[in-house]
Amino acid sequence: MRAKSISLVLLAVLVAGCAGNQSGQPQAGDTRFVAGDGKMQVFGAGERKAAPAVEGPTLDGATASLAAHKGKVVVLNFWASWCGPCRAEAPVLKEVAAKTKGSGVEFLGVDFKDRQADALAFERTEQTGYPHLFDQPGKVALAFQGTVPPAAIPSTLIIDKQGRIAARALGAVKYTDLMDTVTKVRDE
Repeated sequence: MRAKSISLVLLAVLVAGCAGNQSGQPQAGDTRFVAGDGKMQVFGAGERKAAPAVEGPTLDGATASLAAHKGKVVVLNFWASWCGPCRAEAPVLKEVAAKTKGSGVEFLGVDFKDRQADALAFERTEQTGYPHLFDQPGKVALAFQGTVPPAAIPSTLIIDKQGRIAARALGAVKYTDLMDTVTKVRDE
């Protein structure tokens, strides 16, 4: 009986911990994300779905869109400053973006359900070298529903030259997996 009572108390604490705070805004150390292994899942040319139209304000006040990169491969990365795995993968994304820049590959970040000040601080620290949409309400992520679970961050999509989703990774990406997949999609 005592073990059952302890189990129920632990379950209640676990459920309460997943609910987040009352404001709905993630706090530092928040771990509400969908875990993934970061492995790239590549879709065959016949299986690829068109990427939805994506456009919005960037962290620095400009506007960015997928349409602006038509005819190029686009790496679209969903992240948030409060997400530990997002922080861990940032150097990988920065390095692959730098090495593929000018070869028909563009990177676009999507800062998801974050405070703009926190996201700007993250970007100042990481200096990724590519623009980031500020998607506090999560509308961009919802546009990809069916391909990326809306709470799956970090997530990375590779959009081919025809504007179709060629690959995805749920979880923090690894350098070799990302570089190999970007190169493969770029060279198609």
